[in-house]
Amino acid sequence: MFVSVHDTVPVWRGDTNGAALWRSVELAKAVEGFGYRRYWVAEHHATPALATSAPAVLAAQILASTSTLTVGSGAVLLPNHAPYAVAEQFGVLASLHPGRVDLGLGRATGGAPRAAARLGDPRRSAFPAQIAELRAYLAGGDDGLRAVPEPETPPRLWLVGSSASSAVTAGRLGLPYVYAHAIVPGGEDEALAAYRAAFAPSADLAEPYAGVAAIVVAADDDARAHRLARAFVLGQIRMRTTDPDTLLPTEAEAAAHRFTPAEEEFARQRVDPQFIGSPTALAPRLSDLVSRTRPDELFALTQVPDHTARIRSYELLAELNASL
Repeated sequence: MFVSVHDTVPVWRGDTNGAALWRSVELAKAVEGFGYRRYWVAEHHATPALATSAPAVLAAQILASTSTLTVGSGAVLLPNHAPYAVAEQFGVLASLHPGRVDLGLGRATGGAPRAAARLGDPRRSAFPAQIAELRAYLAGGDDGLRAVPEPETPPRLWLVGSSASSAVTAGRLGLPYVYAHAIVPGGEDEALAAYRAAFAPSADLAEPYAGVAAIVVAADDDARAHRLARAFVLGQIRMRTTDPDTLLPTEAEAAAHRFTPAEEEFARQRVDPQFIGSPTALAPRLSDLVSRTRPDELFALTQVPDHTARIRSYELLAELNASL
């Protein structure tokens, strides 16, 4: 199983957006040294705690700062964009960095409805029609209209989703698929089975290729891993309840916070299905994931306030994956 990075560029209290973005570039350089295969950046809007509103722009900086990683979006949320504009943006990236660009696509909007209303395909096309139009541009044109520049090696299209229906769509289109376990844990068995059953070979892909994107926080001991993970969970609680515009709390804030029973239950539901702990604790759980779903690739989303610990988490995961 290959290991790759999924990044939402978390912004912690006392942080700046610039610092958060540069840490992502530093992380990409670090994981390249650990042998990671891909580095994907997400798309969110009107969410101050996540500095990922423009995946193509951040991907460009990461591509320029690395040499072997494949870099792309996980995912460009296609309802927010005209397919022609996406083809042009990723055509620039793929022309500058041949063979190193992925274009993962999703059907969500990634933010508040007010933000989504100010973005979007001006024709409000349905998602399958958007995908078809984008594929046509990447293949050389749609109704005679070409998206320039046209790279010698177009970006590789993926579909990212959190349901069996998105998996079936990816399979029928002959695209690689990534299941978002980080968002909807527990549905990966059904989704990947549905994807493989529906798969039809295409010009993009001859055989099914499936991944799982999960939250992974690895540390040298279990207690440290759970302390690190708790800060992001507390941030999610605050964003969903009291302050949608909050930045994420520091590790010290999370340690000092007294969770209510309802908050503890939310934390349990959020943490238990993910992969958080020491390598010894994670090994059997990752082995179980591999045996159940047979993923070709694991996309690890590690959102912790300590940047050194974040890099260490990816290092431990790479070592653990090599031993599975």
